[in-house]
Amino acid sequence: MPNKVEAFLTTSEEQDVIEAIRKTELKTSGEIRIHIEKTSNGDATNRALEVFHFLKMDNTKLQNGVLIYVAVEDKTFVIYGDKGINDVVPKDFWDTTKDTIQSHFKSGNFKQGLIDGVIKSGIQLAKYFPWKHDDNNELSNEISKG
Repeated sequence: MPNKVEAFLTTSEEQDVIEAIRKTELKTSGEIRIHIEKTSNGDATNRALEVFHFLKMDNTKLQNGVLIYVAVEDKTFVIYGDKGINDVVPKDFWDTTKDTIQSHFKSGNFKQGLIDGVIKSGIQLAKYFPWKHDDNNELSNEISKG
């Protein structure tokens, strides 16, 4: 029997989420990653920050990386944006994205929650960090797992 992290998304669903990240990043210089693990072993925000650094997401040129961190067993998630984003966006910037993800997660539709979260994040990021013709994909689009 697969563990909870492996069962969270099927391989096909995972590919759909990765494709959503790829397409979304064509419209913004922002970088979006997803990390899924069993438990945060405590405060999910602190753990999201650790993962953010571990994945070297704080190395983007414009400090505009966004991590969607999911702790499956804890039934919690965190959207963590780097300093470059937080310096320019309103305080409630991630609220609608969080609400969208949460409503899908509550009904067990994890794939759609992540896809819609990625798309909403991208729309928000594009306002502040539009894509430029010389943009490079600075971070992997793959979903990391702990």
